[in-house]
Amino acid sequence: MRTYDVFVSFRGEDTRNNITSFLLGSLESKGIDVFKDNEDLRKGESIAPELLQAIEVSRIFVVVFSKNYASSTWCLRELTHICNCTQTSPGSVLPIFYDVDPSDVRKLSGSYEEAFAKYKERFREDREKMKEVQTWREALKEVGELGGWDIRDKSQNAEIEKIVQTIIKKLGSKFSSLPKDNLVGMESRVEELVKCLRLGSVNDVRVVGISGMSGIGKTELARALYERISDQFDVHCLVDDVSKIYQDSGRLGVQKQLLSQCLNEKNLEIYDVSQGTCLAWKRLQNAKALVVFDEVVNERQLQMFTGNRDSLLRECLGGGSRIIIISRDEHILRTHGVDDVYQVPLLDREEAVQLFCKNAFKDNFIMSGYAEFADVILSQAQGNPLAIKAVGSSLFGLNAPQWRSAVAKLREQKSRDIMDVLRISFDELDDTNKEIFLDIACFFNNFYVKSVMEILDFRGFYPEHGLQVLQDRSLIINEYGIIGMHGLLIDLGRCIVREKSPKEPSNWSRLWKYQDLYKIMSNNMAAEKLEAIAVDYESDDEGFHEIRVDALSKMSHLKLLKLWGVTSSGSLNHLSDELGYITWDKYPFVCLPKSFQPNKLVELCLEYSNIKHLWKDRKPLHNLRRLVLSHSKNLIELPDLGEALNLEWLDLKGCIKLKKINPSIGLLRKLAYLNLKDCTSLVELPHFKEDLNLQHLTLEGCTHLKHINPSVGLLRKLEYLILEDCKSLVSLPNSILCLNSLKYLSLYGCSGLYNSGLLKEPRDAELLKQLCIGEASTDSKSISSIVKRWFMWSPRLWYSRAHNDSVGCLLPSAPTIPPSMIQLDLSYCNLVQIPDAIGNLHCLEILNLEGNSFAALPDLKGLSKLRYLKLDHCKHLKDFPKLPARTDLSYTFLLPILGRAVELPVWGFSVPKAPNVELPRALGLSMFNCPELVEREGCSSMVLSWMIQIVQAHYQNNFAWWPIGMPGFSNPYICSVIPGSEIEGWFTTQHVSKDNLITIDPPPLMQHDKCIGVAYCVVFAAHSTDLEMVPPETERGYPVMGIVWIPVDVHEDVVTDKSDHLCLFYSPTYIGIGDWKLKVKIMDKKGFPVEVKKYGYRRVHEEDLDLEPSLNTAGIRKRKRGTDE
Repeated sequence: MRTYDVFVSFRGEDTRNNITSFLLGSLESKGIDVFKDNEDLRKGESIAPELLQAIEVSRIFVVVFSKNYASSTWCLRELTHICNCTQTSPGSVLPIFYDVDPSDVRKLSGSYEEAFAKYKERFREDREKMKEVQTWREALKEVGELGGWDIRDKSQNAEIEKIVQTIIKKLGSKFSSLPKDNLVGMESRVEELVKCLRLGSVNDVRVVGISGMSGIGKTELARALYERISDQFDVHCLVDDVSKIYQDSGRLGVQKQLLSQCLNEKNLEIYDVSQGTCLAWKRLQNAKALVVFDEVVNERQLQMFTGNRDSLLRECLGGGSRIIIISRDEHILRTHGVDDVYQVPLLDREEAVQLFCKNAFKDNFIMSGYAEFADVILSQAQGNPLAIKAVGSSLFGLNAPQWRSAVAKLREQKSRDIMDVLRISFDELDDTNKEIFLDIACFFNNFYVKSVMEILDFRGFYPEHGLQVLQDRSLIINEYGIIGMHGLLIDLGRCIVREKSPKEPSNWSRLWKYQDLYKIMSNNMAAEKLEAIAVDYESDDEGFHEIRVDALSKMSHLKLLKLWGVTSSGSLNHLSDELGYITWDKYPFVCLPKSFQPNKLVELCLEYSNIKHLWKDRKPLHNLRRLVLSHSKNLIELPDLGEALNLEWLDLKGCIKLKKINPSIGLLRKLAYLNLKDCTSLVELPHFKEDLNLQHLTLEGCTHLKHINPSVGLLRKLEYLILEDCKSLVSLPNSILCLNSLKYLSLYGCSGLYNSGLLKEPRDAELLKQLCIGEASTDSKSISSIVKRWFMWSPRLWYSRAHNDSVGCLLPSAPTIPPSMIQLDLSYCNLVQIPDAIGNLHCLEILNLEGNSFAALPDLKGLSKLRYLKLDHCKHLKDFPKLPARTDLSYTFLLPILGRAVELPVWGFSVPKAPNVELPRALGLSMFNCPELVEREGCSSMVLSWMIQIVQAHYQNNFAWWPIGMPGFSNPYICSVIPGSEIEGWFTTQHVSKDNLITIDPPPLMQHDKCIGVAYCVVFAAHSTDLEMVPPETERGYPVMGIVWIPVDVHEDVVTDKSDHLCLFYSPTYIGIGDWKLKVKIMDKKGFPVEVKKYGYRRVHEEDLDLEPSLNTAGIRKRKRGTDE
């Protein structure tokens, strides 16, 4: 419905041809939208519905009181309706006293008294009419008492000008001329932009830029802002499409547009730029001006106006002036010396639904039966207004089957109208940056920036400059060090790659879909233009077949190759010598082609391959930085890698036939990461040079290794040495414990070492953060001595899984537990009592008491930093722990993510896990398999309260959540496991699980949903299941499958409590679900599916954190398997 700025109530025969006519003309000349009635509407006894509706959609009301105003029942009914509509904003009613004394209106005297005397006589027999007359009296008194204009004996022109200026000022905080249908999501953005302009600062000239991706509504936003604030300036102009004006008429054309609007001279004659500059100085000097330049695409177009802080407009215009520049390129804005840049955000879900409904249904809601189609479309549009409007408009008036067909088509063929607009930004890029854009669109969305930069540098694309250009032009974003690209831009890039030969992938430069790869390979096509292949097989791809890879031998320009999950066969006679990155899991051949020259190779990842040896002779490998051959069970030898002087990463875990390591490995000075885990045949290590950069050495599970080469003890940069389960190991170099850089030493399962005397005297362990020992099969007195000495020497140590009775006897009797202890692991120590001193460890963050025999815990309320408490398999535990209030968030994450100093594989998938992942970076409580606590009422509410407190503390202190890996839904940030089967009512959405999945629906349509995170509660079975993994899938366009790993093992033999358990976890919105539907699979810590029975979740808003949940457990009623104690 149309809205109006002003509604004027007047008595026509008194004022239509004088004051009212002049007032309406003046308002219209200022661009103010005024409701105009006509005589036909004012005929009859009842007021016309059109007038009532006009009042309801107007913002300002002007009431012109004249001598005969009260004689019109029509006018009085108008006035009464105005009063009813403005009860909360009386300031929007402006009375004008034309030829009547204001006191006559307030007191109903004079002609007004006469009019009401006639009404009394006329309606004295009609009680309902008399009630209405009384409302007229009240309305006149109410409006008559408002401050207004008494224009008797005054100049009407002067008074009308004052009235119009007052109206303009009141409308200045409203939208005046744009219809509401075009303002979806605009008001909040205008408010943010107004803050950037700092209109209250009247002494400076401020320049603000507006930027954002194509189709996001930059111009619409600027126009809405212009309409709102332009009346606050002496002069104002909006130069539309500067780029086109500049292209057609050069700088002079832009100058003419500016001056003709500011000076309000349509036929302004300017013949050269110098003349225009002089005119600007003469006519605009010291004027308070608002100037908007739209669609600026290069620096030259505005150089004469805004080039620097001494430029024409800054110097010429008066204090309080504002200049707004709209450009897709943020670099241009910075060049023009802007003080601030406003990045226009995408629409949120509520706004997106609202805009879609207005275009697809011409209404405010989604029609019944169309919701599933709307969800798919909105998911694909991802909040881009242009896409939402274009697709919505194209669907208007179609029936459901036509919608279904159109949505299916949109998945394969994107709207040309949308692609054409987005294409403008791409066409403005230079050739190199176009290549970067296409690489990201085809391969690198959601990749680490550092990884992408390395690959683009190899490609010769100057990534530091190129990525900044793409970011400046809103073509990519960089958040948390990860590159993101909008889905529509990804579609654009892939359309551009395909456009010259849509049905012939052999002519493309890049390949990313399995079906296209299969077409090329099955027809043995040459594909000479192909430079990059990255295919991740998805289990829901239709028509999956084994691929013959013979055609790879013909791709002479191939630079990037990734075949992940693709079953391949055939023959491979050659690989392109241009290849720099190869990832090929399950590589089927026993070696690489003999003709392959890897002199450009940077990264080679052949996990789970059939390879026996890479090559025979020494190869030029000066560019090789990472080599991954993990789980290649037939690998029997490594080649001479002496030429690989830049090798940093070597992963050979699971190579079970590998007996020796080529001596050349010990000479590679840049080697930082060496993983030999589960190389069960390995009997000998090479000699390592003392000046190696080796930081991480994993020998876990090397069961035939008896001795460690003494040179390991001389590796001055070694930080992580993992020797777990080296069961044959009988000696270590004494020099190992003198390594000042060593932070983590794991000897868990190395039973042969405990009599060696190595650990009897501790070194200066200031740097050592973790010592893992345990499962000693001999000399328990020796291990007791070891633990005691190290425990007292370095309070920052972490003791892991010491399976030994004597340790349980030792710790309670220790005179003092160091108060600076940060992580303490006393799992499986046969403890029947926990020392009270633990409650005084104010620095303690992680406490693992798993597998002990105590019945109660000491008071833990003083542990304000405690973030993780593990009590799994404490089968005698009866009392629920008293959890601390969470106030201190200064965590010390002792295990840094590997790869900050050591480069991870950037093209492959082999990412190492930090040692001892059982104690995660997540926060929470785990009480799995504690049968004495089964069905304890109140446990879940206590844990929920603790979780809310943690979230509250993070939110109120603006504490950043720890970024875990790639964006997605994997490890929750707070996760607790406790016995129980009932979900707290606080979780507002509860369901029985279907297909063993959690289905998280988007917020209700049209519902405002600004949540800060999502909390979940899952009831799961605490026993092994034969459930199969549900493969990732896509349902109706949703990005369906996520996985959450919970920190328990439901398949352990020691699980005796088969009753149900609860898992409560929380994730901030940016790493969990957003606005779209998601399905989540729950896995245990070893990757086995967990049987989900039912679940609940709640979107957490800021107001939810105002709760002050009690952590008092005294009132919890104890129950054991349904029996009251």
